[in-house]
Amino acid sequence: MKAYELLYFVAPSADEESRKRITDRINGALEGKGQIDNVEEWGKRKLAYEVERLAEGEYTLIDFHANPDAIAELDRVLRITDACVRHMIVCRTDRD
Repeated sequence: MKAYELLYFVAPSADEESRKRITDRINGALEGKGQIDNVEEWGKRKLAYEVERLAEGEYTLIDFHANPDAIAELDRVLRITDACVRHMIVCRTDRD
């Protein structure tokens, strides 16, 4: 399994339940194909430019190990999740 890093943000007006649902969806997409190593809640941060009329976002960073075929499914799940405004998955070769 390779090491990956997922960074995503939700609208600052989103409640704790919405953030919990996103985490559950990520766990569901990785189940059997990977494991989550670390979850860091970065909190509210200012965006460099407005995205969907938002100037701030609630950021979360997740470090995980997964098979490369699981990344396509995780990306698909995050794209169809309405609460997740933007996300980025990066392969971390320094953590393999």
